[in-house]
Amino acid sequence: MKRIIATLIILFSITIAKAQEKDSLSFIKSKRMSDDDLAKKREGTFFTGIPDFSSDPVTGFGLGARTNIYWNGNRDNPLFPYTPYLMKLTANAAYYTSNARELILNLDVPYYKGTRWRFKVDFKAQQNPANLYFGLTESTLGQLRLPSDENTTFSTYREFDRARKTLRPGGVGEADFVTDALSNRFMETEYMLNLKADYALGNGKWRIMGGYEIQHLSYSTFEGMQAEAIDPITGQNTTAPNGISLLRRDFEDGLISGVDGGWVSIIQTALIFDTRDFEPDPTKGYYFEIANEYSSKYIGSQFDFNKLFIQGRAYQKLPIGKRTVLAGRFGAGNIFGNNAPFFEFQDQWSPEGSINALGGRQSLRGYRANRFLARSMWFTNVELRVRLAETQIGKQRFAVGVAPFFDAGTVRDRWQDLNFKNIKTSYGGGLRIAWNQSTVLSFDYGHSKEDRLFYFGIGQAF
Repeated sequence: MKRIIATLIILFSITIAKAQEKDSLSFIKSKRMSDDDLAKKREGTFFTGIPDFSSDPVTGFGLGARTNIYWNGNRDNPLFPYTPYLMKLTANAAYYTSNARELILNLDVPYYKGTRWRFKVDFKAQQNPANLYFGLTESTLGQLRLPSDENTTFSTYREFDRARKTLRPGGVGEADFVTDALSNRFMETEYMLNLKADYALGNGKWRIMGGYEIQHLSYSTFEGMQAEAIDPITGQNTTAPNGISLLRRDFEDGLISGVDGGWVSIIQTALIFDTRDFEPDPTKGYYFEIANEYSSKYIGSQFDFNKLFIQGRAYQKLPIGKRTVLAGRFGAGNIFGNNAPFFEFQDQWSPEGSINALGGRQSLRGYRANRFLARSMWFTNVELRVRLAETQIGKQRFAVGVAPFFDAGTVRDRWQDLNFKNIKTSYGGGLRIAWNQSTVLSFDYGHSKEDRLFYFGIGQAF
């Protein structure tokens, strides 16, 4: 692991030394857009903005605004056929019925001034009281368990949710009668700044990336808060103090760390292979990455850990209809270090954006976010993206399509134990609306043995 990190850092340092070298555009010739997509690509600077009517089974119904400003340049610009845009500024702000709220700013500049450099700046401020926690080992692959009684299990989330809300006698440190309605939830408050730069190597298919991220995180649980409850005798809905949460129990038992929050300082490195023709919505090409996050007290962090994530994606246009694309992804990750905080188990970092692991819109769409967590994991997704219709209203282009999908994955306490046993699967269908090509609205309905969930978001799942 240390050799991998050292190699990535050395390669990145070499590219910095060569940053001022002049180069032709030969290094991105392989990324030329299809003639059909190129003919529809819009010139100049334009704005896309939509109300954020997002829906997620965890954070609830969201209301806000999602905006993008694109600088595409003119058609005579040599970069025009090869880049999704010359620069993009994204600003997202939203409020959810769960009382979650977020502000996200992103700046992306690919192939800066025709050079091999790409720069990204990300800022996020969010507070989310609807994060879920079901445990931190491969035992989460079992059936759902009551936070206060691990011996009571349920095969469906609906049964589990009703049982959590049913009043029970309080234990030590609890009221006389309590509900567990909020006992799998916790609140996270996060402020994050991330700076990244990558450099195209050779013919441009390979890139080396380096970045730095700093976060401040704080957490709280809902002991004693009035929450939904069900009277076990009458079956009537009522309210009662919430019992001790599962996250708090595991923390006090010494099973996890990080509940007190704090500062997290991270050095990011990645080696990337990318031949996609159009990043926001590819029709062909491959994407492969080896991504690593290193956190240590030596760089100002309160936690010591090392996260490795390997991901591969493939896109192939099929000779069916005008635009039918078979898309697939496989990812595997592992967390090294005994002081890794619980919250680092909940996502895998990628230069393309973090991925919830395991469960939710980005991995297993038939399960709740973070439903399965452990030190090691793998997952896969397959989608068939079929374009049904296209239209133009004024200068705005729209396209509508469908995307049936299949997801699978599993987790383990050791990477050596990763295999194809005890796999969790989900399947479903999606609706896709592409606005000026680069903005894709996604509606997904996922089905599993445990749950049925609906999602709406911006961008393809991968």
